[in-house]
Amino acid sequence: MQRQLRSIIASFVAPGPSGVAVRGRLKGLTVEDERVLTLVGQHLGMLASRDLKARCADGLGHDNDKWAARKRALTKESSSRQAGAITKATHDQWALARRCLAAYIANLEAGIKTLRHRLSLPVGERGSRRVPGGYRSKSEWFHKSRRLATLEARHAAAVADWEAGRVRVVRGGRRLLNTRHHLAEAQLTEEHWRARWEAERFFLAADGESGKRFGNETIRVTPNGEVSIKLPAPLAHLANAKHGRYVLASPITFAHRGEEWADRIEANRAVAYRIHYDAERDRWYATASWQRTTVQTIPLDAALASGCIGVDTNDDHLAAWRLDIHGNPMGEPHRFFYDLSGAAKRRDAQIRHALTRLLHWTEQVGVKAIAVEDLDFDAEKTREKHGRRKRFRHLISRFPTAKLKDRLISMAAEQNIAVVAVDPAYTSMWGGQHWQKPLATPTRKTTRHDAASIAIGRRALGHPIRRRTAPPLHDRSDRAGHRTVQAGPDTQGRDGNRPPATDRAPGGSTPNRKRKRGPSTPNTVRGVRSEQGLTPAH
Repeated sequence: MQRQLRSIIASFVAPGPSGVAVRGRLKGLTVEDERVLTLVGQHLGMLASRDLKARCADGLGHDNDKWAARKRALTKESSSRQAGAITKATHDQWALARRCLAAYIANLEAGIKTLRHRLSLPVGERGSRRVPGGYRSKSEWFHKSRRLATLEARHAAAVADWEAGRVRVVRGGRRLLNTRHHLAEAQLTEEHWRARWEAERFFLAADGESGKRFGNETIRVTPNGEVSIKLPAPLAHLANAKHGRYVLASPITFAHRGEEWADRIEANRAVAYRIHYDAERDRWYATASWQRTTVQTIPLDAALASGCIGVDTNDDHLAAWRLDIHGNPMGEPHRFFYDLSGAAKRRDAQIRHALTRLLHWTEQVGVKAIAVEDLDFDAEKTREKHGRRKRFRHLISRFPTAKLKDRLISMAAEQNIAVVAVDPAYTSMWGGQHWQKPLATPTRKTTRHDAASIAIGRRALGHPIRRRTAPPLHDRSDRAGHRTVQAGPDTQGRDGNRPPATDRAPGGSTPNRKRKRGPSTPNTVRGVRSEQGLTPAH
C-alpha cells in the first residue's frame, strides 16, 4: 500500500522580534566601585534567594496577598522598585521550572509508550517506516523491561511533584553547582569556582518605567554614559551622591544600537538594566533591554515580490540557493559553514557568523525574503524512539533549531529582510528527487542539501516542488496549456515552443520558414527509380 502523505501547513512570514538587548562594558572602575557593586549584588542576591524559597514553599497556593506580603518584606531591606524586580524574577523562574517539569513528564510518557509497544511485540519482529518493531534479542528485551520500570518510577515522582506544585530550581545554575564535585575535570580551583558561583547569584537588575527620568529610577544611565545606582536601605551609607545614589567613576557606551537607546532615554521611555560580573574575565558588564512597538508583519506576497533565498539547515552548514518569483534557481548554490562542537558560547558565535554571511549575501543580491524550515525536534529527542541511532540522537539534541531561527529573525529585522517559515515535510526527499540530478554539471556537484534549499524556496513561493506538471492531455504539443509551472504563458522572457531537433522542418522548410533550395524534379515513381529512356507507365 502507498504511504499516505501528511498535509502541508501553509507558509507564513515569521513575526519580528518584540524586544532588544544591548550590552556594554564598564571600563575603568575603581576599587571602591567594584566593592560597592559586589556588596549590592550580594545583598540583593540574598534577598532574591530568600524570596525564591518562599515562592517555592507556597506552591499552587500562591495568590496576590502572599505576593504583596513578600514584596512588603523585601521593600524594608531594599526599595520598592528593587523588591518589584526581585519578585518578578522569582515568578518568572518558578514558571520556567513548571514548564520544564511539564516537558519532562511529556518526554517520559513518550518513552514509556514506545517501550510498552516494543516489549509487546515478539523478539526480532520487523517494524515499519513509522512504527518500530520488536527488540533484536532476549537480552535487549530484558534490559528494556528494566528501563521501563525505571521510567515509570520517574514518571510517578514527576507527576506527584506536578500535582503538589513542587519545583526544583537552583539560583546560579544546576550545571555550575555540579561542577563543584568535578573541579579537576573542569580545570578549576575551589577559589575560582566560588567566585563564579557568587557572581552568578548576584542580583543587580531593575525594570524600567516610562515617565521617570531617563526611563529608570533605580539604575540610571544618562545620555553621556554616567551610571548611578539607587542603593538599598542597609547600604545607603556607601552613597557618594544625593538621595542615596552611588555614581560609578567611568561612563558606559553602547556601540550596538546606541542611537536607538539614546532616543529612548531622552524621551524618558522605559529601559531595563542588568549589571553582571564575568568572573572568568574579571570584567563588569551592563545590559540594557527594552520592548519594541509591535510592528505588523508584511504580507507574504509583498515579501516574495523579488524572489527569495531558500535555506536548508544542516549539522555543519547552511545550504542556500537564490530563486526568482517563478521558482527557478538562479546562479550558483552557496554554503555557509559552522562548527557546533565545543562550549555553548562557541556554538552560538559560529551560528551568528554564518547567519551574518547569509544576510550579507541576501542584501547583496537584492532579495527581501529568506525561506527556512519551521523545524522543531522537541518531540524527536527521546532515547527510546531512535534506539541505537546514537549519532542521530546526538545530532538533534545539540542542534539549536529554536535559537537559530530566533537569531535569524532578530538579525534579519535589522536589515528589513523577512523570514518565511515553511513546513519541513518531504523537502529533502522531494528536492533530491526532482532537482539534484538536473542541476548537476561536470563542474558543479549538486548535493541533496542544495536541492532541499530549492524545495524550501519553491514551497515558500507557493509553487509545487516538482519541476514540471503532468504531460499534456492530447500529445506532446502545448495545445493543452503551457507545460511548465515556473512561468505563465503571458510572462515576458518565458520559454516558447521547442524548435525542431534538426535545422530542417517538415515540408522542406527551416524553422524560420525559408527554403534553402528550390524544388527538384522527382526521379522516382511509386518508390521505384525510373530507368533512363523509359517512359513511366500510366
